[in-house]
Amino acid sequence: MKKLNKKALILASFTVFIWGSTFAAISSSLHGGYSAGHLILFRFIIASIIFAIIACWPGVSFRLPKKEDLLKIAFLGWIGISLYHICVTFGQLTITAGTAGMLIGSAPIFTTIIAVIVLKERLGTIGWFGLAFGFVGIVLIGIGTGDSLFNISPGVFLVIIAAIATSIFFVYQKSLLLKYNPIELTAYFTWTGTIPFLVFAPGLLDDIGHATLEANLSAIYIGVFPTAIAYLTWAIALSLSKASSISSLLYAEPVIAIVVAWLWLGELPTILSIIGGFIAIAGVLIVHLYGRRRGSVRK
Repeated sequence: MKKLNKKALILASFTVFIWGSTFAAISSSLHGGYSAGHLILFRFIIASIIFAIIACWPGVSFRLPKKEDLLKIAFLGWIGISLYHICVTFGQLTITAGTAGMLIGSAPIFTTIIAVIVLKERLGTIGWFGLAFGFVGIVLIGIGTGDSLFNISPGVFLVIIAAIATSIFFVYQKSLLLKYNPIELTAYFTWTGTIPFLVFAPGLLDDIGHATLEANLSAIYIGVFPTAIAYLTWAIALSLSKASSISSLLYAEPVIAIVVAWLWLGELPTILSIIGGFIAIAGVLIVHLYGRRRGSVRK
């Protein structure tokens, strides 16, 4: 059984910080002239090129995926890359970067639900209470974007879909990490996930040309760091340690998202959304620390 080692901790911490800064960078690019679709495509063109260079670099051992794994790789790429990034980026057209970060921070709630349904993991009474508590937090985050339960910003629903998508992605990629190294697997996901984004290709160069310097620099940053490097460092961290050992670091991502958005963009979520965010994270912690029944099987 793998324990949390120093290298995994450093890589995972770096990844979470970079991912936490992504939401502010997305908002910066959107405010500076990029359409949501063009921003997604541009960042993944950059990331795809980076992984192509790595794959062709002299001395790098890079294997093609096995035929029996192609469907699973494509499915996870479309879910964890394509669906996730479309929902997050279009979602941020109507909600703040900090709010998006808090909603993505609730992803472990959905990961637990998947574990219960698919992996037959059992939760105790405290675990179910933690899930319910977390969902109350999600509802409060949503209400904080409008003035009532019936006037929640549409971006909230898109980002919740993204949180579900990333939960599926992280649960099911673990088995593939036993067969492929992190560089190979992250490249496969990036390339397959980029294919659906080509629908946004018309007008991309015009967007780049008319965007502000800050927007272009933010888009390049997103393509290099959160999209390529951070996915790679997270995959390496997963390969070095148990997923459950490093997943707790993801609880810091919403806080990082709020702080970076405040320092960079001068924006903050509403007080109600922030309260909801803390409640959601508390619910996740309850499930993670106290919710699982002793003796339950974890796969």
